[in-house]
Amino acid sequence: TMCQSEARRGPELRAAKWLHFPQLALRRRLGQLSCMSRPALKLRSWPLTVLYYLLPFGALRPLSRVGWRPVSRVALYKSVPTRLLSRAWGRLNQVELPHWLRRPVYSLYIWTFGVNMKEAAVEDLHHYRNLSEFFRRKLKPQARPVCGLHSVISPSDGKILNFGQVKNSEVEQVKGVTYSLESFLGPRTSVEDLPFPPATSCSSFRNQLVTREGNELYHCVIYLAPGDYHCFHSPTDWTVSHRRHFPGSLMSVNPGMARWIKELFCHNERVVLTGDWKHGFFSLTAVGATNVGSIRIYFDRDLHTNSPRYSKGSYNDFSFVTHANKEGIPMRKGEHLGEFNLGSTIVLIFEAPKDFNFKLKAGQKIRFGEALGSL
Repeated sequence: TMCQSEARRGPELRAAKWLHFPQLALRRRLGQLSCMSRPALKLRSWPLTVLYYLLPFGALRPLSRVGWRPVSRVALYKSVPTRLLSRAWGRLNQVELPHWLRRPVYSLYIWTFGVNMKEAAVEDLHHYRNLSEFFRRKLKPQARPVCGLHSVISPSDGKILNFGQVKNSEVEQVKGVTYSLESFLGPRTSVEDLPFPPATSCSSFRNQLVTREGNELYHCVIYLAPGDYHCFHSPTDWTVSHRRHFPGSLMSVNPGMARWIKELFCHNERVVLTGDWKHGFFSLTAVGATNVGSIRIYFDRDLHTNSPRYSKGSYNDFSFVTHANKEGIPMRKGEHLGEFNLGSTIVLIFEAPKDFNFKLKAGQKIRFGEALGSL
């Protein structure tokens, strides 16, 4: 009968209600979370997201049935306080190591990253008082001969990520992943401080940089690994007229991360040096990365990177052209220009005639002083 069937279904109904209770509770909880402020919501969902990606076999996937969604891996990575960690790492690097500890610490680093200490100006590991001094070690003068046959040389040791012509005001950070040239270099606003004209409504950003008819705009991206020589040099004979400093994130710039995060170089802290060479516009950009909050330009004492506070999207301009010095800062090919505190990235963007040819292959290792290209 109907009463008997309901009696038999009683335990099943009670079990079903018990099974649905956690889902109802979670839905209520998620509803409360959705009413919270965005920072608070991000904070509350962050631990669950970490567990979602760490636990095996999708252990937290059932939560998606009640409306919870994990933060994307990119957003999760961007929420990591890389600037704070980089400042902490910088402080640690400055701590003087006991004399007996220097050899084992540096030897471990040399073994891990394949450092060639035979090229160092000082091979004795006890000479370096802290990790920072070891990272910024100088090379023997003959270790990096500067190529005199080609007009543009590599400013640093590293790996070639990408190179070629700039098309449609977009630049490739790695194969298939582009970023906006204007976002990377910043808007052209000042006629006096910059060596090229301001934007007009009918001209593309690329056309603003190309100052001579018949020229093209080229780019080259060099990634410095932690084991590479960390100083960088002038890639050609040119004059630096302007510096623009973008405070920003300090995410890793290794090739895998560059494929993962679109416009990575535009998010990270960077120092853009612009000026002229014999063929027109020339720029060198030092891009910061995790544990590379310190970017130093030797002739620029006013530059201070990785400050505790900054406004997102802001930048600071400084002109080297003054009433006393109307030309700017002249740099000779191979001359010392600056240094990183660990590994990072150098981006060259420059104007040259159409017959300029790169002497490179994507992915190849290169050393400071070797040829990048020539006419």
